[in-house]
Amino acid sequence: MPTATRDIQRRIRSVASTKKITKAMELVASAKMRRASQAVLAARPYTDRAWEMLLHLARRTDPAHHALLAERVAPKKIGVILVASNRGLVGGFNAQLTATVAQEIKNLNLGPHAQAEVILMGKRGRMIMTQHGLPIDAEFTKDDVVTSVLGVRPMAKLAIERFTERKYDRVLVGFMDYISMLVQKPRLRQILPLSGAGFEAGAVGLVSNEEQQAIKRDERAAEREFEYLFEPNPDAVLDYILPRLVEMQIYRAVLETNAAEQAARMVAMKNASDAAGDLIDDLTLTFNQARQASITQDLSEISAGRAALES
Repeated sequence: MPTATRDIQRRIRSVASTKKITKAMELVASAKMRRASQAVLAARPYTDRAWEMLLHLARRTDPAHHALLAERVAPKKIGVILVASNRGLVGGFNAQLTATVAQEIKNLNLGPHAQAEVILMGKRGRMIMTQHGLPIDAEFTKDDVVTSVLGVRPMAKLAIERFTERKYDRVLVGFMDYISMLVQKPRLRQILPLSGAGFEAGAVGLVSNEEQQAIKRDERAAEREFEYLFEPNPDAVLDYILPRLVEMQIYRAVLETNAAEQAARMVAMKNASDAAGDLIDDLTLTFNQARQASITQDLSEISAGRAALES
């Protein structure tokens, strides 16, 4: 019996040590989540207006002015920018993201000969995405803290090059949308070509409320007749502004995913800490029962010995 109680005590100390670790990781994830969510909230107004301007340009600009505006009939090659996490301990974060993106790609009904390749950012997405049969075209390092659009410019440049060289007929970005600390939803958004047809609600799936509102505002604005005046000329303006708008959408996806990742990790570590606390309570109860049984047995043996001596 003493051996059993010592084993239980060792288990209690081990679980208590694990609980300290998970609690510390929960606090770290909470601090990172606050910073990441602040970055998302600060970027959303600008990226929303940029997206709205993108809708205006796509609807009212001749696609012949720029290659990024050209809609291609019957796309054969699809590029998917997937923004995942670098580390684990986030519950089903990466599995849910990759599974939803893979399913949405199938729902596009691109035809039997269409192919999709992944441009990956985040180490944890590689193994899970390959399980869905999607090859990895390129992989970029994802920083835990992204504070500038410069961090996504190489990826955006590659996607634009692939599209203009006709290696991709369409480019999508898959990411986890940060709704709140407890709610994160996987999303898939088309970023190339920059045509109005690709932005219609439901055309790609998982369109957010903000995008639906932007589409409605654009439709209301379409009722008012106006046109853009490009200075010095459309080619010069579009050559500069359209790649920047693509970069901003990818940057927004990275910020959203970072905030959602930290929120998911904080919740996962909190659940782990709570589970460790429950396990410690159960082990403590088992330890007390074992110790009481040992004491009762010792008293019984003492009483039996005394009775034997008296007789």
